Amino acid sequence: MAGSDPVITGTSAPDTVKILIAGGFGVGKTTMVGAVSEIVPLRTEEPLTSAGLGVDDLNGIPEKHATTVALDFGRITLSQELVLYLFGTPGQQRFWFMWNDLAIGALGAVVLVDVRRPESSFAAIDFFERRDIPFVVGVNGFHGEHPYAADEIRDALALPEHTHVLLCDARDRESCRDVLIALIDQLIATSAQNNGSGRPSGRV
Repeated sequence: MAGSDPVITGTSAPDTVKILIAGGFGVGKTTMVGAVSEIVPLRTEEPLTSAGLGVDDLNGIPEKHATTVALDFGRITLSQELVLYLFGTPGQQRFWFMWNDLAIGALGAVVLVDVRRPESSFAAIDFFERRDIPFVVGVNGFHGEHPYAADEIRDALALPEHTHVLLCDARDRESCRDVLIALIDQLIATSAQNNGSGRPSGRV
């Protein structure tokens, strides 16, 4: 799947797979969808206002001035046979009720983690574990910095060995693409174990 983006040719439609980009408030979900999407992403960002004071925790992210209030949407073609539709979830706790609807039909997820505030992504990890939705963890290195190794972060998050933890930069398209490819590889392996197929099944 590596290399330049392919052009879909022929008459057969590619499989389309719904993927969620989740995580806590301000971890880089909107940035990731925008960086990797091959279309202009749909965003539902609104400015942070005084109404959020005491509600939205801006510790560690003083530069954040807007927030997703519904979802982000983007699309990336990984091959002639596979297109991913990306749905970024809102990170603020008061919008978590939307996650159940956004998760309908999703085959997998990327949970973004900010190592400065790892606790902000605990709820997302718990959400997918409880619903048995496969996920990988993308550790977003703010300012390009990764002070901890992937294994250290796995231990800090109490994740099992089979959960992929990848260091990434939500601003960089290739870095985000590598995280998505790791998730798809995991879905393919799981699908092969379950039904003998070599491709993730299902459409959005």
